[in-house]
Amino acid sequence: MKKLFRFLMAGSVGFVVDAGVLLLLLRFTAIGPFGGRAISIPSALLATWVLNRNFTFGHSDRSLAAEGFRYGSVGLTSALLNYALYSALLMSAPTLRPIIALILASAAATAFSFFGYSRFVFRHRQNP
Repeated sequence: MKKLFRFLMAGSVGFVVDAGVLLLLLRFTAIGPFGGRAISIPSALLATWVLNRNFTFGHSDRSLAAEGFRYGSVGLTSALLNYALYSALLMSAPTLRPIIALILASAAATAFSFFGYSRFVFRHRQNP
């Protein structure tokens, strides 16, 4: 339960990074909501990796490169799921504000991310 709480805290920071970058891009650039998410998602992914590695799960027993690759793989899959849901919401409900679509899509991707990170990235290998 402690790891789940820490994961949700790290995810909250990631959400703030994601939403903050998206809102800044929408307000101060000509980048639209789809291009903005393509920039905000990797920003959030980097922030959550640092937090999950140091605060939630601890370092894995893999090399930094292997851990980063695994984290990126789960993160990319989760981000694609998140982005697909976000896009589907905006296309099916054109009057929906992008921040609401971001909230709903991010919530849906959270369970997938926790399972992937805890089981695939940060789980320590068992000694034979």
